[in-house]
Amino acid sequence: MSPSAAAAPAPPPQGPPGAAAVSRREFDALFEAVRTWGRWEEAGRGAWNRVTADHVRGAAALVRSGTVVPLGRPWDTAPGPDNARPALHHMTDLGDVEEPEPSAYKDFLGADYHGKSVSHLDALSHIGYRGRLYDGRAAHEEAGAGGVRFGSVADLGPLVARGLLLDLPAVLGVPWLEPGHAVRARDVLAAEEALGVRIGEGDAVLLRSGRFRRRRELGPWDPATGSAGWHVDAVALLAERAVALLGADGDSDVRPSPVEGLHSPVHTLALTAMGVPLLDNLDLEALSAACAGAGRHAFLLVVSPLNVPGGTGSPVNPVAVL
Repeated sequence: MSPSAAAAPAPPPQGPPGAAAVSRREFDALFEAVRTWGRWEEAGRGAWNRVTADHVRGAAALVRSGTVVPLGRPWDTAPGPDNARPALHHMTDLGDVEEPEPSAYKDFLGADYHGKSVSHLDALSHIGYRGRLYDGRAAHEEAGAGGVRFGSVADLGPLVARGLLLDLPAVLGVPWLEPGHAVRARDVLAAEEALGVRIGEGDAVLLRSGRFRRRRELGPWDPATGSAGWHVDAVALLAERAVALLGADGDSDVRPSPVEGLHSPVHTLALTAMGVPLLDNLDLEALSAACAGAGRHAFLLVVSPLNVPGGTGSPVNPVAVL
């Protein structure tokens, strides 16, 4: 493929296969059915409270080959249709303003990371619904110009858990899911059977749609107008299984949204109702290949966000170990 062809924008999304419409009344009923408010003493950690020492030991026992697979994307400073607010990186010291020997080289990093490009973790304070954050906290009381007082990324700390890759393109025999493709509860059950896994309590579930393979082959597009992701009925199943974390190579939401008047229903259910943090914009292509080579889709997952008091999330480079 020529450089000019590789840089061409991808074709626009053609429509959301399987994205059955959901009324706001149906959504609100689901929100009430899956919410876990008042369940944990350390409410700011939400579903991460489910991960016990036994879960960590079980996850560590999955390490066999010692293969380490990073899941974070490169720091993206290039503007594009999927990177409206590029990350920043510039040098602040080139070794020419200090006493000689040793010379020092320093740089600056900055990012408005809650977008479609930087790999990041969403803390529970990231999304509110009807004026409430997770655990029923009033958003206007907990969030201010200096940060958030509840549900910050500093409340979460690191997570070590069993990770499961639901590799939907591999299951369906396609290179990627087209933008707008909704992953339904029935698809989760079919993927479990095909991949030989079963989602259980305290698991971290990663959804591969093949987004970054599609981007490399067809060029970038705006994921806000079309992206593959979970349908809300799949989230209901994941709530039943008591997961601790959801992640994806998109932002978990199928777009366009199937819920009337709600642009990010999966974010709302996971973060605000269930207390389940989200990993967005992971590059899962290397993990897909590693899992296929190992013949298994379960692994040790380590997520270590920055310790930012009052922060609504953090750039992150999770690591899978097989």
